[in-house]
Amino acid sequence: MIHSKLPEVGTTIFTVMSALAREHNAINLSQGFPDFDCDPELHDLAFRAMKEGHNQYPPMRGVDVLLDEIAKKYSALYNLPLDPREDITVTSGAAEAIYSAITAIVHPGDEVILLDPAYDLYKPAILLNGGVPRVYKLNSPHFKIDWSGVERMVNAKTRLIIINTPHNPIGRTMKESDLKALENLVQNTGIFVISDEVYEHLVFDGEPHESILKYPGIFQKGFATFSFGKTYHITGWRIGYCIAPKSLTREFRKIHQFNVFTVPTPLQYAIAGYMKDSRHYEELPVFFQKKKEFLQNALAQTRLKPLVSEGSYFQLYDYSDISDQPDVDFVKEMTIKHGVAAIPMSVFYSDPDPQERLIRLCFGKTIETLEAAADRLRAL
Repeated sequence: MIHSKLPEVGTTIFTVMSALAREHNAINLSQGFPDFDCDPELHDLAFRAMKEGHNQYPPMRGVDVLLDEIAKKYSALYNLPLDPREDITVTSGAAEAIYSAITAIVHPGDEVILLDPAYDLYKPAILLNGGVPRVYKLNSPHFKIDWSGVERMVNAKTRLIIINTPHNPIGRTMKESDLKALENLVQNTGIFVISDEVYEHLVFDGEPHESILKYPGIFQKGFATFSFGKTYHITGWRIGYCIAPKSLTREFRKIHQFNVFTVPTPLQYAIAGYMKDSRHYEELPVFFQKKKEFLQNALAQTRLKPLVSEGSYFQLYDYSDISDQPDVDFVKEMTIKHGVAAIPMSVFYSDPDPQERLIRLCFGKTIETLEAAADRLRAL
């Protein structure tokens, strides 16, 4: 019998819940993608790039015009001088960027510290490369990081720390104090950092996004990964990018070139053109905060209790006043009987608390979709 290198891994809960939603004609608030289209200008730019003949292999690192626009963006945001040819790589989504970064630096036996709960990509990628996941658990409802506790996990085998801000699934953001603590932790060590920042522009209440790009002590040994799909509502285009110092980018590209080699040429040109107007991402915090608040208000009279969401387009809800069912059973029943699909929180933990009663809803949908979902959830 053939066994993959991930014999314990099955179909992801995201695929399972989306399929269940389709089967029962449920409103899908489980998977993290919009149910509205991107700006028609992006369609036009992609079509124009095809008509202009940008249809063959681009450079492995990405097309120069897109690399230039990315560098300009972070120069404007953080006054960060980037070499667009040496520090930036366009990738097949942020997932490929994260996987390639892990593969570039994690060797068999290396330990990788994860902050649990965590997006489900990280742990399998570590295991595929022979690494050893070490989990620091964040406890609900506040999910605060005690950096002294993280530091106690560090030993001679520690190779990497992975962070995610704004965080999927908990919707929390790291603050300046968190990044300074991490900077102090990794200084004068051989520890690298991967920072998953795909929701960089979905930070609420006027708060700034704290990127590792703002902290030289982290960035000099860090990979920052981003997603055009999340920023421009084009998750199906599968385009992201990785920013890292030249020495790390060199190793990153050795993996990237054999993972995917490159990313569709006309789509890169389209995004490069679209990036010239920074309002396309500057308006996102208000755009998504309105959706978050709409859903919270629509569910205010239900027995679902919201936890704090500071960023991303996810909201955790406590359903303990409704049911004592385990979360996987609860979301399946909610999908089948009430017609709304969600994600159970337990799937994001390495060692879930069997008493926790939390689900994740995605509010990155139209107001009409959120209203229809709320109408159904009021029956819970």
